[in-house]
Amino acid sequence: MADHGASKINHDNHLLLDQPLLRLPYELLRKNIRSAHYHIEWDTNAVKDLLKETATNSINQKASKQDVVNNLDQMLARMRGLKRKLSTYAEEENRLYRQSTARVAHLRELSDVHTVEDVKYEAWSRQRLDRLVVDYMLRHGYNKSANALAEERHMLGLVDIDTFVAMSKIRQSLENGSVQEALVWCNENKKELRKMQSKLEFELRCQQYIELNRSSCPKLEAINHAKKHIMPFSKTYPTEVSHIAGLLAYRADTPHEPYASLYSSARWKKLADLFTDAHLKLLGLPQFPLLHIALSSGLSALKTPACHSSQQNQSHQGHKSHKSATPGPGQGEEQESRSHGTASLQTSVCPICSTELNALARNVPYAHHSKSHLLEHDLMLLPNGRVYGKAQLDEYAEKSRLAAGEVKDLVTGEKFREDELKKVFIT
Repeated sequence: MADHGASKINHDNHLLLDQPLLRLPYELLRKNIRSAHYHIEWDTNAVKDLLKETATNSINQKASKQDVVNNLDQMLARMRGLKRKLSTYAEEENRLYRQSTARVAHLRELSDVHTVEDVKYEAWSRQRLDRLVVDYMLRHGYNKSANALAEERHMLGLVDIDTFVAMSKIRQSLENGSVQEALVWCNENKKELRKMQSKLEFELRCQQYIELNRSSCPKLEAINHAKKHIMPFSKTYPTEVSHIAGLLAYRADTPHEPYASLYSSARWKKLADLFTDAHLKLLGLPQFPLLHIALSSGLSALKTPACHSSQQNQSHQGHKSHKSATPGPGQGEEQESRSHGTASLQTSVCPICSTELNALARNVPYAHHSKSHLLEHDLMLLPNGRVYGKAQLDEYAEKSRLAAGEVKDLVTGEKFREDELKKVFIT
């Protein structure tokens, strides 16, 4: 059997991209438990207080029998309401446990695969790609398409449709000019947002104040709102609070900054982005689609400085010798920069230099190659930018019956003199 050293799967590296797969159900379970605990504390304390008050009034004969019965009915109704709430939380907990089980089983499948040649790895990779595509669509608001793909591929337990649908509804409400849904979410996650030092609630309250100033309502209403919801942030955001205070003296059509920016409709997009960032951070999810992260990792592994050279940017047709479709030329990372910008229709195009991926790869780091893998040790650079081994060029020249001192490009058929060739050294 062939040596599988080069194709052996590094499970740890594979699982780096799949951390959110298990982290999100865990965070949702924590949130579910916190919410259940809050309602238990709130309702039981209310019942205890009412029971204590009823008992005291009954002993002191300050409450009639009917008052006692009414209080008992209130306590029973409250406990029934608590039971319904806890039933809902229990159902959500069971759903999250089932989801976690499905995801653990999915990752366990990878542990049973040891090489990329294994047929099981292809199926597992295909499913992971589907998951990344669903994640991408959910983050961009294509909820119906994401749900349809997840159902078709039978992986509803491996994607987080409900979470992103809820997030997209709040984001859409902000883009449509409403802060109420986002404020409700902030209230539900107040402690966590405070630990994160999130600016979201402050910005939402400021937007309420801005809209009050924009409308024809009395200025006193805006002032009262600022005293109640904005002034508590004066020590945390002193500059922003001072700008908000000065907004009273300017109309919505003012050209003066920073008040013109505060009145600008572009603030709604800023609030939507701020909410999305806070939501993802709260759940331990990356700020960018997982598909972009995976693609950037692959692009970084291939990228060299020549991929965004000035010559390549003009033509978008750069070529890397180690990715050439030539039959057995010397290949290596070191000579890539020497061979860009000379691709023809007969050569394969470097993925990084392609029109589709060039812009996306621009900000990813360059590849770091600690080792060079060369098929030839006596590499020669032709004037057209192609690199071949000297022995291979001599052999091809002999077969082509060329004159002494001439060589021929194995792909393009171009002829060159040997004194035009340059020796390629490993650096």
